[in-house]
Amino acid sequence: MALEALKQAIEREGRAIGTEIVKVDGFLNHRIDVALAAEMGKAIHDAFADEQVDAVLTIEASGIAPAMMAAQAFGNVPLIYAKKGEPRNIGNDLYMAEVYSFTRKKIYPIEISRAYLHEGMRVVIVDDFLASGAAMEGLLSICRQARCEVVGIGICVEKGFQNGGRQLREQGYRVVSLAIVDAIRDGKIVLRED
Repeated sequence: MALEALKQAIEREGRAIGTEIVKVDGFLNHRIDVALAAEMGKAIHDAFADEQVDAVLTIEASGIAPAMMAAQAFGNVPLIYAKKGEPRNIGNDLYMAEVYSFTRKKIYPIEISRAYLHEGMRVVIVDDFLASGAAMEGLLSICRQARCEVVGIGICVEKGFQNGGRQLREQGYRVVSLAIVDAIRDGKIVLRED
């Protein structure tokens, strides 16, 4: 389910760095195009509108904007985001996982307070990017710990040339990506056609 406005923004403003990095910080994850974020949130809602959704789950920081818009589109369900690092202000009663960051080249902990994620909750996970799937695996681990049901995964930009999306789909997760980058060739971002 491609979102044409997102594909146009990637074609207009996205930049390729090397053969693996898609830079979209001008509208998605540094400076945010709020109207586009709202469209992405609605598109994610529409993809999972047939599901009962109790919360939207993401990881800080870049996933927060599209996840917030999706939470609003689902009827103002709560947005819960995993904090990175070891925050001192959420206590010790936590669900925790470790995530490898491709951009930072390090492993870091992510945490969600047990007060906000409960057994039986039906969640949609939303994130700005899906590449190797490391962040998703961390969030899925937390959902398993909390005994939540993941009813879907909404991604703004999937790097289709990496294996994260394929692996999640093979595990049986319903993954909807609003734009899929098939390759970076000669310094250009090649988007998947519908």
